[in-house]
Amino acid sequence: MAPGLDDVVLNLDSAARSGLSVILALMMFSVGLGLRVDDFRRVLRRPGVILFGTALQVIVLPALTFLLTFAIAPTASIALGMMVVAACPGGNASNVLTQAARGDAALSVSLTALSSALAVLTTPFNIVFWAGLHPRTSHLLSSIGLDRGAFLSETALTLGLPLATGLFFAERAPRIAMRMRRPLHVLSLLALGAFIVGALITNGSPLAATGWFIFPVLVIQDAMALALGYGGARFAGLGGAAQRAFTFETGIRNSGLGLVILLSHFKGLGGAALITAGWGVWHLISGGTLAAYWSQRAPGLAPPAPIETEPAT
Repeated sequence: MAPGLDDVVLNLDSAARSGLSVILALMMFSVGLGLRVDDFRRVLRRPGVILFGTALQVIVLPALTFLLTFAIAPTASIALGMMVVAACPGGNASNVLTQAARGDAALSVSLTALSSALAVLTTPFNIVFWAGLHPRTSHLLSSIGLDRGAFLSETALTLGLPLATGLFFAERAPRIAMRMRRPLHVLSLLALGAFIVGALITNGSPLAATGWFIFPVLVIQDAMALALGYGGARFAGLGGAAQRAFTFETGIRNSGLGLVILLSHFKGLGGAALITAGWGVWHLISGGTLAAYWSQRAPGLAPPAPIETEPAT
């Protein structure tokens, strides 16, 4: 066990919590700047493939993670962190990794766009639903006094408004949006990093003493997520390029978003914060290694009778 890890909280004053709200708005605004209406139009051209890939992320991954917590999560806060990560949408790094791995980049972009848009509702819902269903994390939510209804409504608003604003701006001024997106994203990550450094300075001793518990958990959950994407695409009869897109879309999560949610609404519980922050590093290592391997190998062709095909033109 990891004694005391559930009791470690990263205490933030009202100014810090206001700063986190700004960081969250910047993160979602930068995500919106990277979206285009055409990304969603592609859903209509390949509805079966894209909806199936999205379902793997927003339904199957959280459900499997819930089951996995009973086997590998040594504490309630670590289980909560695993659920928060699984509830987050795909990260934009998945598009880069898919392209590097010679996968279906257009499919990857559409999956990221749809999961990011749905995250306004699915991320808070999945966190509350699965954490509330688990006996240990349900008790944890009660102990920190989480108002589940307020959390759902507030998170949907704080995620949805900047995302919609970013998408609107991207459609109206695409060149400016393209130039703004990366600096804003980097700024939000740097600001979040500053919060993490401050928390480690304040709570570094108890976290360092127990943090080593999280590494095997990270490896196993990440491997499960990557395998789910790959196996799901093979089960659906998709070709090699689509299999690679599905793998990265399911295995790469926007864990920075999850960390901000944890710090804002869950008092930065030690185990949950460690898992979520650790994902931000580990999924890029595992995903980058897999992309490098696949980059040297051409993807296979699609087998007969895939679940969805492009309409004839």
